[in-house]
Amino acid sequence: MEIEQFFEDYEAGAQRKTLGRTITETDIVVHAGHTGDFFPHHMDAEFCATRPFGQRIAHGTMTFAIGVGLTATQINPRAFTYGYERLRFPNPVHIGDTIHTVVTIGNKSPDPKRKGFGQVVEVTETKKQDGNTVMYCEHILLVEMKETGA
Repeated sequence: MEIEQFFEDYEAGAQRKTLGRTITETDIVVHAGHTGDFFPHHMDAEFCATRPFGQRIAHGTMTFAIGVGLTATQINPRAFTYGYERLRFPNPVHIGDTIHTVVTIGNKSPDPKRKGFGQVVEVTETKKQDGNTVMYCEHILLVEMKETGA
């Protein structure tokens, strides 16, 4: 869905929640193949049975990709990604977990390098079915400002 929002239209504290997605073994295997990350914590059930989590865990990079991907239901032609900061994975994702992402508008400020643009920080938290946060990051958007004097 396309929504057209200028920098001035973003309100701190505004929030949206995505639909859920259940993580499968296929997700983990395909991600390992794409990235080359066949680390045993993701791929070796017998090894993982002896580790603290007791079972395979999803790649952090996969959790990030899917968690952020879930938010791509709103397309704003006035904004684009500048980057991500403060990326953390405080809890593991296992096969069978269902995740969703909550996006909260954090702070916003004029961009110091680009006249006519502002930075909007989306606090992005991916959670699983038990409510635990499995991924946290701050998504920085560059957003076009409204023309002055219009």
